[in-house]
Amino acid sequence: MNQAAPEPIEIRHERAARRVVVAWEDGHQSIFPLDYLRSWCPCATCQGHDPVTRYLGLTGQELVHLDGVGNYAVAFTWQDGHSTGIYSFRLLRRLCPCDACGGEKR
Repeated sequence: MNQAAPEPIEIRHERAARRVVVAWEDGHQSIFPLDYLRSWCPCATCQGHDPVTRYLGLTGQELVHLDGVGNYAVAFTWQDGHSTGIYSFRLLRRLCPCDACGGEKR
């Protein structure tokens, strides 16, 4: 049986620290540096139509806004106007860069 992925209970943008922090219902916390998060943008513009998602290695990314998408994802708007990437909660959890989750994925 497939176990449901944990849901976030809080997603916050910490501007001064240049990161997004996700607190999960299972007590875990994911801390995403902005460049790391933007470099994993899942949209077709960033990823093309390749079945393998690739890390873009972007730097200097600034987040201007985040919005919930239904009850399954979050969308980010970046300083350059890019806003088409929808990050499902499941994707965010898989990308968690902490040591307990396997560290940064690149």
